[in-house]
Amino acid sequence: MRDEIRPEAEESLKRIKDLGIAGFVMLTGDNEEAARIIAGKAGILEYRAGLLPEEKVKAVEELKRRYGRVAMVGDGVNDAPAMVAADLGIAMGAAGTDVAIETGDIVLMSDDLSKIPYILHLSRRTVNIIKQNIAISLAIISFLVPIALIGWIGLVPGLLINEVGGLLVTINGLRLLR
Repeated sequence: MRDEIRPEAEESLKRIKDLGIAGFVMLTGDNEEAARIIAGKAGILEYRAGLLPEEKVKAVEELKRRYGRVAMVGDGVNDAPAMVAADLGIAMGAAGTDVAIETGDIVLMSDDLSKIPYILHLSRRTVNIIKQNIAISLAIISFLVPIALIGWIGLVPGLLINEVGGLLVTINGLRLLR
């Protein structure tokens, strides 16, 4: 007996690789042969089989030393400790246990692995827009404060420029909706 590979797993891993994330390792409690077959079907080159929960935690810690940041996807009680040890825990919500759902930083309620590349892409876009908004705000402040201290601008024009900056930041943030 062994777990079956999810139909969307291979395509999801390919899309994650396309986003520039390399280094996939499958950690499983399954036996060596079952793990080899599943990893082969998913296109995962490295796997570790026959792991108990505490061994998965040790594996995650070792992977963090090797790669830096590590995300762990899991659905069961055996995955929960490793998800906590990882930088990002992604729980499969529909079929997952309560413990996995509670420990996951992100919970995929539909158990659809294709959502992971979407989440990664959206989070990168969000961080970029936050950086842009900070730059816009700092630029406006660094312009307004000196000219207000010198007395080259009055209160009302200064407030209007500040409000326009707030609108620019809001409009820039709304780009995430598309």
